[in-house]
Amino acid sequence: MSSCRERLLKAAAAAALVLSAAGTLAQTTTYPGIGRPATVKEVQAWDIDVRPDFKGLPKGSGTVAKGMDVWEAKCASCHGIFGESNEIFSPLIGGTTADDIKTGRVAKLLDPAFPGRTTLMKVPTVATLWDYINRAMPWNQPKSLSTEEVYAVTAFMLNLGGVLPDNFTLSDQNIAEVQKRMPNRNGMSTDHGLWPGRSLGNGGRPDVKAVACMSGCATEATVASFLPDHARNAHGNLAEQNRMVGAQHGADTTRPAGAPITPGAAPAAPPGPDGTAASTRSLLTKHNCLTCHGVDRRVVGPGLEEIARKYTGQSDALSYLTKKIVEGSTGVWGAIPMPPQTLPAADAQAIAKWLADGARK
Repeated sequence: MSSCRERLLKAAAAAALVLSAAGTLAQTTTYPGIGRPATVKEVQAWDIDVRPDFKGLPKGSGTVAKGMDVWEAKCASCHGIFGESNEIFSPLIGGTTADDIKTGRVAKLLDPAFPGRTTLMKVPTVATLWDYINRAMPWNQPKSLSTEEVYAVTAFMLNLGGVLPDNFTLSDQNIAEVQKRMPNRNGMSTDHGLWPGRSLGNGGRPDVKAVACMSGCATEATVASFLPDHARNAHGNLAEQNRMVGAQHGADTTRPAGAPITPGAAPAAPPGPDGTAASTRSLLTKHNCLTCHGVDRRVVGPGLEEIARKYTGQSDALSYLTKKIVEGSTGVWGAIPMPPQTLPAADAQAIAKWLADGARK
């Protein structure tokens, strides 16, 4: 028996050595000509997440006053001067009170008569605001804000919601104290079947309870609305206006609905500016101009034909419009400013010339 036991122990030890060697080999094996180790800077460029406990938050600070300047230049065109705009995205600010800041629960979330829920009403942690602004804003140039600008914009948003005073400077040193003033900081719940579920004592109850349909099942859904063919590509190809990350890349609206799509096929590059209406339309799509400007109607800003009517015939129309496109504009067409646009000078001049010539179709 003892010799049998010794053989088993030796076999187990040998197996452990084999597994250890295999693990080491898996960690050190390289394949010539295939890939390379990521550099420290490359890892740092991706490792930018900020957790609710503020792990990952970079050192820095930003004032409410600085945030207002950044907001008006880079944020207000989509979100409104006071974060109240509901034209492109849902409103960010509104619906919170001084009592909510004291209790940490937003009362209007339980009020069915309140017209809508803003971001500040729902978000429980200031880290969530900081992280999303840092990684995804502004919409047309994500990750272009400096650390100071992210702190400042976050501070300005909280100031708009009455959380921070006008003279406040938000920093990595005091952000934990600011968290204690978030209006919905106590609004989180673990009473659901999602992660971490049972580990927090909710019993692992599922969020939904599906019941299989066994009789009288509907065979065809009733279509309540649809996008007509003439409007499918009204604002340019959606596939060219979405970021090429994540699961949703946007439909190729240059093709009929239901047309087969070649996996991995990239949208065709728009033609260069040659002065034609079609070429200019491709530039408007390429630089996301049609997100805020309709061709023959207002969206956020004025319609492009409306702009053309105002400036066609003016001797300085080309230079004036080119400058406004590049440097931005405010107060000419309403309260919402247009931020500066980072597009090639030749493209800006081509669009301006098309407008100055009457926005011909």
